[in-house]
Amino acid sequence: MIKILLVDDDPNIRRGLRMNLALEPDFAVVGEAGDGWDALRLARELQPNAVVMDIRLPSLDGLSAAERLRQSQLRCAVIILTLYDEPSNRARARQIGVAAFLSKSASADALKQTLRNITFDKGAQT
Repeated sequence: MIKILLVDDDPNIRRGLRMNLALEPDFAVVGEAGDGWDALRLARELQPNAVVMDIRLPSLDGLSAAERLRQSQLRCAVIILTLYDEPSNRARARQIGVAAFLSKSASADALKQTLRNITFDKGAQT
């Protein structure tokens, strides 16, 4: 089972993602956060395999939260899922070490396949 934490400031986006991911027997959305600080707290509490995070978040942006997650002892993969698919964002995401960077315009199947790939790869490395 792939445990997923969803992080987006728009509850409608989170709801749509949760409903779509719930259709898959190997996914479990274990929590949701609306800002970067809540994402960090919930990641520590829930120990997800993957965090799907937007860039634009209140109080602590997604890239800064992803960087903190990557620097922590948590063993979760971070996927950036955003409307702001700009070269500078992609470059910073690579520098931070996020597992994947997807545009919100990507298909739901692309997100599902990315979740499976990164958690499989991560499991193979540990």
